[in-house]
Amino acid sequence: MRTDLLAEPVDGLDEALAAVDAFDGALTSGLLRPQPAQGAGLLELADAVAGTPLAAKVAEAAEKAAAGAASEDHFVALAAARTALLGSVHDALGTRVEEAVGRPRGELAAPADGPREPVQEVNVLVAARSWLADLARCGWQGMDHEVVSGAAPVVSALLPEPGLRRLAALLDGFAAELAASCPGASLQRIPERRWADLWARAMLLTLPGAAGLPETTTVTGRLLPLGVDVQEHATAVQAQVHAVLEPADGSASRLVRASVSVPKPDTVVGAGLWQLLRPHMSLLEALGEGRSMELTDMPLTAEGDLLWSDEHARPGEPADPFATARVALPTAIDAPTAPLDRHPTRLAVPVFVEGYAAQLDENALTLTFAGQPLHVDADRIPTASPLTPEAVAKSGACIGLLRWDAGRFTLQPLAVESTVRKKTVVLHAGAWAGGTTDKVGVKGEKAATDAVNVLRERAGRLLRK
Repeated sequence: MRTDLLAEPVDGLDEALAAVDAFDGALTSGLLRPQPAQGAGLLELADAVAGTPLAAKVAEAAEKAAAGAASEDHFVALAAARTALLGSVHDALGTRVEEAVGRPRGELAAPADGPREPVQEVNVLVAARSWLADLARCGWQGMDHEVVSGAAPVVSALLPEPGLRRLAALLDGFAAELAASCPGASLQRIPERRWADLWARAMLLTLPGAAGLPETTTVTGRLLPLGVDVQEHATAVQAQVHAVLEPADGSASRLVRASVSVPKPDTVVGAGLWQLLRPHMSLLEALGEGRSMELTDMPLTAEGDLLWSDEHARPGEPADPFATARVALPTAIDAPTAPLDRHPTRLAVPVFVEGYAAQLDENALTLTFAGQPLHVDADRIPTASPLTPEAVAKSGACIGLLRWDAGRFTLQPLAVESTVRKKTVVLHAGAWAGGTTDKVGVKGEKAATDAVNVLRERAGRLLRK
């Protein structure tokens, strides 16, 4: 991998992000009675998309919003402009990654022509858009519980319809996060970029057809796992396995993902997370055992996400992730990104690196290639595994996800390979996914079992009452 390319500046990147930040600042103070500084931020967003198909509508929306007279359609236009700018940043960074790793990226097929089925839930989408518009008018500094609580009936109306649950889940989580921060006037620090991301995405998902279910095909072939990305929150956990798919029809190998998400008690942490995840996806057990999976007619989205079902999979032959990374990964086609998902935070490209010098200090972990450092995102290393920053620092080869955060490329380790007493030792984030005899892992599993049993017993008491 050419790490020198990752350190070079990307043309237009800073200007695009500055325009996004200017709009986010205007949104923070609220657009009910905008001040001159907010108007300038709105005009900066409009100037950034001048010369594009959005130019006229965004210019009108910025002018109306600066005068405090923006309608819901104007807010949609502003959300579209912001999303388009971050999409352009995503594309520019993605092109740079392609150059650095030397792998092609797949392309999405053009949408099928023909009439679409009419959306029957227009009224609830309008209600969601109205709530988001009210939120933009009061801003993060002006929000209170009364404004935020307006999302509750909208979410309740969205949930029964499968095609709208994506928007429902987003609004529900967004409103809960805002409610925990009310009143906005008392906040010392506001996550402007994050909340504006959520607001803009939700606003676009209120457009009829935008939140529809993804188109899928079916695939048959051999799945070779590379590693697992574990994302944990207080009440939920997700495991996303990155793998190379070798189709049985002989077509080109491609990178795919398979994910499983479950709710969890906040007392279940560490190795205990696998107890909650394991029953829902046999792939996790295969990953922990170092085996491939044979897929038969497994549903697959155009963006490379396997809609996992154990009915379509069976364990295969042993498969070493590092052998896969060395042999199969370089020729695999990267998954394309759906238009609405084009955002810098969505970049998570599987890579294999070796021959580096690692350095770990109190503030950072870096891997240096020919004098060029690549920062390691040690905070993303899950506690539910034997993988640690110290293990990464002692390694000689690494499978990871190349990401972009805080203005620079970073590497999230999924697995490392090192030599100890002339023997090759491999540690990976999914080592305990299928169970473990490791003392720390066993202790974590037992603690999780005890916690779950106690919660089940208490739930049983409540139900009996």
